[in-house]
Amino acid sequence: MSPALGFASLLDGLKAAAEDTRLRLLALLGEAELTVSELTEILGQSQPRISRHLKLLAEAGLVERYREASWAFYRRAGEGDGAVLGEALARLLDAGDPVLARDRERLSTVRAARAARAQEYFRKHAREWDEIRKLHVAEAAVEAAIVEALADVRIDSFLDLGTGTGRMLELFGPKIGRGLGIDLDPEMLAMARANLARAGLKNCAVRQGEIYNLALGRDAFDVVIVHQVLHYLDDGARAIREAARVLRPGGRLLVVDFAPHDLEFLREEHAHRRLGFAEETVSQWMRAAGLEVVSHRALAPEKGKSGKLTVSLWLGRDPRMLLAGGKREVA
Repeated sequence: MSPALGFASLLDGLKAAAEDTRLRLLALLGEAELTVSELTEILGQSQPRISRHLKLLAEAGLVERYREASWAFYRRAGEGDGAVLGEALARLLDAGDPVLARDRERLSTVRAARAARAQEYFRKHAREWDEIRKLHVAEAAVEAAIVEALADVRIDSFLDLGTGTGRMLELFGPKIGRGLGIDLDPEMLAMARANLARAGLKNCAVRQGEIYNLALGRDAFDVVIVHQVLHYLDDGARAIREAARVLRPGGRLLVVDFAPHDLEFLREEHAHRRLGFAEETVSQWMRAAGLEVVSHRALAPEKGKSGKLTVSLWLGRDPRMLLAGGKREVA
């Protein structure tokens, strides 16, 4: 049962939604994150007009706006009174309505163009990614170990730092309440959006952001994952502290990266800042960030294979407990 809304919130929301273009925008933004130019293409209206409607919806809390370089992405609100009303209105809309059906057809065209651009970017970089993949244990084995590490955790909210192609969101998306990926590279984010759309994961989104300074509140996520990211960073300890900051009481931080190695070409040709991490290095960073180190696991390449890289997984836990009434204490 949906929570009740206050009179003022409900009235403001209904006023904002009670216009044909704005109602169509709400329906579209429940399907995907879209830019003003994409919405202009779908609805066949001028950019100033679309921007004005989006401003009214955002002021009423029905949609959210996120900056990404020179672009801005819009999505139906995911939290608060606006999210409750937006979801209720979406349920009331007839998905087979001819107007909405035409909008979805145009949305499919926009998504196809996105996917084509993402595929071109992937094609240009596939060789270097494949070169690194061949150096360590099979990706399927790494992903199985990741899933196993978090098998006993209920995940309502999931954060993937350095999301890249969005693979971790794809892996966990069907099992979680909501997922968010953060990355600094707009082209990688475009690829992630295309992958999430292809997988039909409406509960997952990506944002441009800085791993050292997340625009996210404390105690926001049940699980944070940092998958093959630390070796690109100058200050891994700082990234771990910021990841720990947004964990809820009892939440888990999973770090996946390489064990120490001597493949110097990865630094020279692929911008790796660190050639892997000792078990104690990341464990100490977790403890310094206030986390308990639950486990460490090393996945070495199979014997007889040419790979030289061992993949390590560190699982940390926020030691706080959430008690009845919302009070917290250390476990």
